[in-house]
Amino acid sequence: MAENKNQDLKNLGEFGLIDHLTKDIEIKNDSTITGVGDDAAVLDYNNKQTVVTTDLLLQGIHFDLVYTPLKHLGYKAVVVNISDIYAMNATPKQIIVSIGISSRMSLEAVDQLYDGIKLACEKYNIDLVGGDTTTSLTGLTISITAIGEANKDDIVYRNGAKPNDLICITGDLGAAYMGLQLLEREKRVHDKNNAVQPDLSGYDYILERQLKPEARKDIIEFLKEIDVKPTSMIDLSDGLSSDIMQICKNSKTGCRIYENKIPIDHATSLMAEELNMNPTVAALNGGEDFELLFTISLQDYEKFSKETELKIYTIGHITEESKGKYLVTNGDQEIELQAQGWNNE
Repeated sequence: MAENKNQDLKNLGEFGLIDHLTKDIEIKNDSTITGVGDDAAVLDYNNKQTVVTTDLLLQGIHFDLVYTPLKHLGYKAVVVNISDIYAMNATPKQIIVSIGISSRMSLEAVDQLYDGIKLACEKYNIDLVGGDTTTSLTGLTISITAIGEANKDDIVYRNGAKPNDLICITGDLGAAYMGLQLLEREKRVHDKNNAVQPDLSGYDYILERQLKPEARKDIIEFLKEIDVKPTSMIDLSDGLSSDIMQICKNSKTGCRIYENKIPIDHATSLMAEELNMNPTVAALNGGEDFELLFTISLQDYEKFSKETELKIYTIGHITEESKGKYLVTNGDQEIELQAQGWNNE
């Protein structure tokens, strides 16, 4: 059966494949004038600021198809891009998807990937307006460009943090990294003895955080509801330590993060204990949590008393640049923060 699917993909050709993948796409946003089907998409933002970001995902570097379901991968590929749009306090509206496909990949597999992409578009009200397909000799490649809009005065950058601002995050940290460690462990066991089946029962939370993360659209909507504009913001893709240092670098400030304030889920702690790791290290350096890290002024803090089911944690404060960037441990020691998350150099 897989052989027939591969033959289908070959016979379709590039334009046939594009038609197949985009035949049921419906436009959701007024800003999308023309989507898939012409040489370029046409967008109209009615004098709003346009926010654009892109991410490249490579098989063997950013994902492993041994344990990553293709539908989940498509969904996650969209989420990692629109998370950057939300981190600018903007609203994602369109995406452009380009993929490089191995000749060994079946049409059924490509459909699964796009099922995930379309599911994310549906959930976050995004239009898929174009892209490209090509043959890849090095496995699956996914490149997504996300386009969003915002009023000029609403956009939040990384460079606006001020001394005494509070540092907030929108959820628990380290779970995605622990999910990855679990998957890698089970893969190694299976590689040594393929008769041994992976044991993933009881690890649902950390696996979902790694394989199917969510972008924090709800937080952006809540901040607008309570009329709070963060002074700076970034999404937590590279790890708390690296990302708060990016805010400090751009804002020319220092910071103090308190270990006892960093939220870590019980499932994350259990997995860290199982692997003989410190869960705080996973939270600081793991990455791929895709929560929002932002700073707010002290006078805006009282607005967070509005009743909500959302969990927003205050984990520290911004200082003068001369005071450095430190983690205050549970033992009341100050340890200089190091950028030990993802680095593409």
